[in-house]
Amino acid sequence: MGIEAGALSSVDLTANGVTAVDLTALDLKQLAADVVQKAMRAGATDAEVVIREGDEFSTLVRLGQVETLKESGSRGMGLRVFFRASGGGQRTASTSTSDFSPEGIAHLVSGAISLAGVTSEDPFAGLPEDGAYGVLGGDLALFYDDVYSLPTEDRIAYARRAESAAMETDVRIQNSDGGSFDAATGHKVLANSRGFVGENRSSYCSVSASPIAQEKEGGMQRDYWYSTARTLARLESPESVGIEAARRTIRRLNGRRVATQRVPVIFSPEMARSLIGNIFEAANGDSIYRGASFFTGKLGEKVAAGSINVIDDGTIPGGFGTSPFDGEGLPSRRTVIIEDGVLKNYLLNTYTARKLNMHSTGNASRGLAGNPGIGPGNLFLETGKLTPEEIIRDVKSGLYVTELMGFGVNMVTGDYSRGATGLWIENGELTYAVEEITIAGNLKDIFQNIAAIGNDLVFRGSVASPTLRVEGLTIAGS
Repeated sequence: MGIEAGALSSVDLTANGVTAVDLTALDLKQLAADVVQKAMRAGATDAEVVIREGDEFSTLVRLGQVETLKESGSRGMGLRVFFRASGGGQRTASTSTSDFSPEGIAHLVSGAISLAGVTSEDPFAGLPEDGAYGVLGGDLALFYDDVYSLPTEDRIAYARRAESAAMETDVRIQNSDGGSFDAATGHKVLANSRGFVGENRSSYCSVSASPIAQEKEGGMQRDYWYSTARTLARLESPESVGIEAARRTIRRLNGRRVATQRVPVIFSPEMARSLIGNIFEAANGDSIYRGASFFTGKLGEKVAAGSINVIDDGTIPGGFGTSPFDGEGLPSRRTVIIEDGVLKNYLLNTYTARKLNMHSTGNASRGLAGNPGIGPGNLFLETGKLTPEEIIRDVKSGLYVTELMGFGVNMVTGDYSRGATGLWIENGELTYAVEEITIAGNLKDIFQNIAAIGNDLVFRGSVASPTLRVEGLTIAGS
């Protein structure tokens, strides 16, 4: 997969820079280039423009009837300008608009210029250095027009089929939070005054079901399942999604509390990925330079079990976190965060890299307004060799977690406490449902005490993990 440099050129559309354009045939790359030049002519030292447009469809069917149906399109532009200050730093400001008329763009530019004049000087602000820009070449398999190939009736049918399959699976399922179908396409253009211009198109579709099962005593339990894909051709069938949603709901019936104890805890893939998300938060350069992470100052040190390899890779074809370039125009890349348990890299954008006297890892995340943040590409824990069944079979008594609740995670200290539900393990087998419990520990210990990794890594989003077993977590119950 090659890296190609972006090229920026601009031709004035009128003597004043930008003129009225037919929005249905708008050349977003040309428009971005012209707005950059307009900002530069207004006095900016540097300028950066991002334009996003997209279409979204969603429907929710409940008990066979359409409850919500939404189809929308959106388009917006963000401008970031820089002025070199007398102290050697930069003054910066950003504005955004959905008005692409000449008047709207003129207001966008003048607003950014005015705001920059009253901001504080920052020695670390500014665009990336020349020579750092580029886009990944080749087909990254991010856009498929078939996500919008179905007529509305068939999209609704997808949602209805998923819900129907769930409700027909078991007589104890008599109610539902619905079945859904979603589709979206997006188009992003980024251009700046350093000569970069890049664009990216993406697509997405999903189907889900959320059935409700009733217990003999009258209590109710609900769960869900879903499938996501870049293309309709790779979406799991609505029937398979509904059946799996029903299975997950039924296994939650007749849940009970267990005594407070310290036992092995197995995190299902859907729950384990939240732990991997915590690693991203801990390795986030913004948290590092502020001293708000327990990974601060830990580069080169062992922070997890020797079997742990955590990678952020924005180059995987078809990945939900894949992009040809990051939010600042740097090519996406593969970054090893933890290798054999050792912390190898933080995840950085240009600003945090300068703060830490390091180099960007291509993880800038850009909205329309404001400065770039830091976001993951495809973040994952490398797969192990054990099947989930083998991991469960090795536990005499413990918990298999199927849902986590609350946000009891302190990224400064690593303290971890979250509400949970799941299934109790006895003699290597899943037995009964468990609810109204809390899992407590410290992330520093949790990562060190990962004793088993599954072979069931599946990406259903940009963050993924296989099944994990953590030794010696405290379960607070009855």
